[in-house]
Amino acid sequence: MSAYQALYRKYRPQTFDDVSGQLAVTQTLKTQLISGRMSHAYLFTGSRGTGKTSCAKILAKAVNCLHPDNGNPCNCCDACRAIDSGSCMDVLEIDAASNNGVDNVRDLRDDAIYTPSQVKMRVYIIDEVHMLSISAFNALLKIIEEPPEHLLFILATTELHKVPATILSRCQRFSFRRISQEDIAARLQYVAYQENIDLDEGAARVLARLADGGMRDGLSLLDQCASATTGELTAERVYACLGIAGEQKCGELMGYIAAHDTKSALTLFNRLYSEGKDLGALLDEMACLTRDLLVLKTAGNAGITMLSGVASDQEALALTKALGSGELVRIMERIQETLASFTRSASRRMDAELCIVELCQPELSLDAQSVNARLTRLEEQLKSGAFVPAKQAQPVFNEELGEEMPPFPDDADVPPEFGDAPAAPSQEETPVGFWLELCSGVRKELKPPISGFFAGTPNAPVQGALVGDRLELRCANDFTAKMLDKQELLEVVARKAGAMLGRPVRACVVDISAKPQGNPRMDRLMQFGREHSDIVRIKE
Repeated sequence: MSAYQALYRKYRPQTFDDVSGQLAVTQTLKTQLISGRMSHAYLFTGSRGTGKTSCAKILAKAVNCLHPDNGNPCNCCDACRAIDSGSCMDVLEIDAASNNGVDNVRDLRDDAIYTPSQVKMRVYIIDEVHMLSISAFNALLKIIEEPPEHLLFILATTELHKVPATILSRCQRFSFRRISQEDIAARLQYVAYQENIDLDEGAARVLARLADGGMRDGLSLLDQCASATTGELTAERVYACLGIAGEQKCGELMGYIAAHDTKSALTLFNRLYSEGKDLGALLDEMACLTRDLLVLKTAGNAGITMLSGVASDQEALALTKALGSGELVRIMERIQETLASFTRSASRRMDAELCIVELCQPELSLDAQSVNARLTRLEEQLKSGAFVPAKQAQPVFNEELGEEMPPFPDDADVPPEFGDAPAAPSQEETPVGFWLELCSGVRKELKPPISGFFAGTPNAPVQGALVGDRLELRCANDFTAKMLDKQELLEVVARKAGAMLGRPVRACVVDISAKPQGNPRMDRLMQFGREHSDIVRIKE
């Protein structure tokens, strides 16, 4: 029984046509091979898993292939089979991370002068070449500049800035770009079909997004998820296998942050933590989603093509309406600070919970970012018309004194303890039969003795009245008011009333037995006079 081989090794490209997402590089190399205008040194750069080493091995086979096919190696001749099996002594793959000394390069240089014994050209593939020391680069410099005709150097690196300019100027440089999510998903579907893996299209997109432009990472994730589950591999199973929250939960958590709903956000976070989700991966997903929202907020519809795919386009557009640019910048910076502190944290859970609380309640912080986020949110509400500042009362001009006096208080500006009892709502504000139907629905959700207060009869201890978007529960005595003045109960009543009316309703308790005696308006004027006795003068 043959040993199992990882998918990224089993499905490594064997020709230039098999390489995904690097058409510019592969087409140029094929053209050089067909025309015979080959360079003596190549430098392949790019992020991990984009095909640098694979193209280097294909190029090593192509220059030595006995029967090339339009620039591609045939993979059938003796030279191709020897290179694939690793038995060809003239094609050497060197890891610069473990052979980075000047002595290693001197040995390489001494061996390179000999002509190949099995194939046409001696090829040196130096992987992670940026790990070489300065002395090793200097030792390599001369032979790369003027190598023998039978010698070919292929250098590969993920950190181009660490390669000296003297080496760069002597090589043909090819930049490998990140592979698009569409190309990675298509390749994963092909590999899954070959391996009899039932891969869902949504799961392929999730794996392609998590691969972050690297085909090798995508195949490794597919290998891991396929071995951990049986049956159809769906997006939810991918989330469960890799220990990540997923786009739906991530968007739900961001929605709670946008609504400043700390209770719901912490409840969701605790559930994800109990399910074993990795906190670092969760915050990383939140950072990616915040980045997408910021791109959409600043770039508009043009930013849709730049999204990472953490959330759907419609969900992302909905969240951008609830979050301002300043808030998104603050959220991003706070998440990055928390992720950076994980390496030295004694309790990751506590740090993550504190981060979520501060994201939901920006007023807890008085730093510049939090204040800017709150101001930005207010400015956007003013622009959209969601927030309208209250009209200020005009000052009163006193003709006898020849000066302006502070405005007399209006009924709307007077605290409730100095005001009249709530006015009875008009017939148009309270629909006929509304209170009776509401009582019937509320009694089904409440338990005795609270449900007994909502009898709906004229003699019941509580009566309902609609005043705009406010539902007043007018209690006949202090005991009833105290029994009903509970947040959970008021939420039930408000939800039922809002469902009946088709608009948001806020419920509150009013004790009509505590109505002040005397003339309320005169009391308000007297209170105003006491507060402004220094400017109010009475003519004798």
